[in-house]
Amino acid sequence: MSRRPGTPRLLRQLNDRAALELLLSSGPLTRAELGEHTGLSKVTAGQLLARLEDRDLVAVVGEQAGGRGPNAALYGVVPSCAYVVGLDVLPDRISAGVADITGETVAEISVDPNGHDDPVRLVQGAVRKACESGGIPMSGLRAFVIGTRGVVDPRTGDVRFSLDLPSWHEGVLAGLRRHLNVPVTIENDVNLAALAERCHGAALEMDDFVLVWAGVGQGLGVMLGGRLHRGFTGGAGEIGWLPVPGEPLPTDVGEPQSGSFQRLVGGDAVAGLADAHGVAGDSVGDYVRTAVAGGSESFLDELAGRLAVGVAAVAVVLDPALIVLGGDVGRAGGSALAVRVEEAVARVCPSRPRVVTTRVRGNPVLRGALVSALQQAREQVFSQTV
Repeated sequence: MSRRPGTPRLLRQLNDRAALELLLSSGPLTRAELGEHTGLSKVTAGQLLARLEDRDLVAVVGEQAGGRGPNAALYGVVPSCAYVVGLDVLPDRISAGVADITGETVAEISVDPNGHDDPVRLVQGAVRKACESGGIPMSGLRAFVIGTRGVVDPRTGDVRFSLDLPSWHEGVLAGLRRHLNVPVTIENDVNLAALAERCHGAALEMDDFVLVWAGVGQGLGVMLGGRLHRGFTGGAGEIGWLPVPGEPLPTDVGEPQSGSFQRLVGGDAVAGLADAHGVAGDSVGDYVRTAVAGGSESFLDELAGRLAVGVAAVAVVLDPALIVLGGDVGRAGGSALAVRVEEAVARVCPSRPRVVTTRVRGNPVLRGALVSALQQAREQVFSQTV
């Protein structure tokens, strides 16, 4: 009978990973509790903890009183063993957040690009400021995830198409990786918002749902089988280009805001709708909040009917378990808008999907970027324990 070389090492690595994931999800545990949850003997659990302590991945964080004998030591993951950075890049603002390996956000800042158009320099500056704000050494960073508007090419990882961020193009990713010397990923902003929704929001732990981002611009984050669906070219979810009967088709896709569905529900359309119904405001979110607070039923009904055109198209093609309304319009509309969209979709769609409002607090793109970066960093850290 032959023996496979490296098996004990692999088993130790698997046990270490299981223990670290358990400590992250359940909080501090004693050696005995760790053994009970993982099925390891007390001796093996003790050896595992000693190994992880030697690598500064876990530490004693307290004591637990028991019956007879001394108190049992409580072990937890060392938060400072790794940090990650998430960024949300907009034309007029870059937001950056730093989180430790446990997922705790330790710093969050925003910077004004101030006319600078060099993506590498802008990101470096934002990251440096965020680290200084949280007292985090740059050397402790393990992963960066950057959310941007536009289409990200799945083959190269660069932004392939973004009307709002023309300086983000092929070669930017390589420049970022070279200067930051840490794994860097660029991801579509609405996809990251969908990740945040699955980890912290209305689609908690759901494997099949769609986030409809409704605001000045439109987008979709599609989660199928627990994985983001980006499409062959990275363009899945660009619902603003959905052809809509009665709305002009674009003659040049390089022209901003020219997609049919965008013309129906975008910023200009919402402003026109608000004016027609006597709803005051300074932005798309303001219009919708004012309508909800003032009980402008006609405005909300018509807006919901327009949004339902896109939502129904998604529902009949993908049949998701849940549709989440996000973006400035979705957040401002709350349940008053979500219920109306659900009813409007049910009138034209046989699958009758459930429609709810986003529940992610704060900046959903930034939160999703941190979720993605943490997944990458934990993969690095947890696979290098032995």
